[in-house]
Amino acid sequence: MARQITSSPDKEMDGVEKAATLLIALGPEKSAQIFKHLKEEEIEQLTLEIANTSSVSPQTKEMVLNEFYEICLAQQYIAEGGIGYAKELLEKALGEEKAKNVIGKLTASLQVRPFEFIRKTDPSQLLNFIQDEHPQTIALILSYLPPSQSSLVISSLPPEKQADVAKRIAQMDRTSPDVIKQVEKVLERKLSSLVNQDYTIVGGVDAIVSILNSVDRGTEKHIMETLEVEEPELADEIRKKMFVFEDILSLDDRAIQRVLRDVDNSDLALALKGATEEVQNIILNNLSSRLAVMIKEDMEFMGPVRMKDVEEAQQKIVNIIRKLEDSAEIVIARGGGDEIIV
Repeated sequence: MARQITSSPDKEMDGVEKAATLLIALGPEKSAQIFKHLKEEEIEQLTLEIANTSSVSPQTKEMVLNEFYEICLAQQYIAEGGIGYAKELLEKALGEEKAKNVIGKLTASLQVRPFEFIRKTDPSQLLNFIQDEHPQTIALILSYLPPSQSSLVISSLPPEKQADVAKRIAQMDRTSPDVIKQVEKVLERKLSSLVNQDYTIVGGVDAIVSILNSVDRGTEKHIMETLEVEEPELADEIRKKMFVFEDILSLDDRAIQRVLRDVDNSDLALALKGATEEVQNIILNNLSSRLAVMIKEDMEFMGPVRMKDVEEAQQKIVNIIRKLEDSAEIVIARGGGDEIIV
């Protein structure tokens, strides 16, 4: 049975009711665009809620639209200058209590990351700020920052500290809110009260891979060589993830042609079997017409293949790419650069 939605001080609307009300207020055209970004179960839940709603009072519609606008405004301010900046502007616009509620909802729903206030800090200033901290503290901070920022900081650390920090980032799993708060109090007291209280997953192998993919080659080699001695299994896991097969798209045609000269045709056909169409095209376009036809025929005739075999073939090609980079025969663009030479 369809129902009316009216705002009442005695009944707090839940998230689904608010979302459904917002979509009703926005109309079908805009709602359809929003649905494209939602998960299937979320669409089903909202569709059911909308279907069960016969009408929405003007007061409820205005309340939900205002709340949505305030949260969007807070999110924009956070993107521009961090939580502290957002809090300051919202307090001027909405008042202290309202601003606190809006930011509270936003941090709870979007899990705004700690150390937000230093994400826009110049890396050289940040280095001066944290270089004398314990390696574990530095690792925690860098884990929360964008790889482009973390890579510049870790590159500027003393060589003996680089691998230690990298290892700690890779081995980091879950950090309690209390530890994060203690570190933030030292760095920025005013943010400590806004940290989300849920345990936060941070760091790990993927985090250090993103950072190492952005640092200069010298820093990367030093860190990896040190880890290979101290933590060989960890170093192997990191190395496998540092340049994945799909990253061949970042190479220019001459570099790809140089790589393909060292690749066995059977490995290439198997590797391409599980590759994206974009990767297949760029590789086949860098082969002779005759060889490209032969590789395509091999792919068609080999039938079903195990994913494990495909990944092994792709890893062989990745190893060739890394070997050619080590010998300076090709250059992989890193750290935002775009120069790739042979």
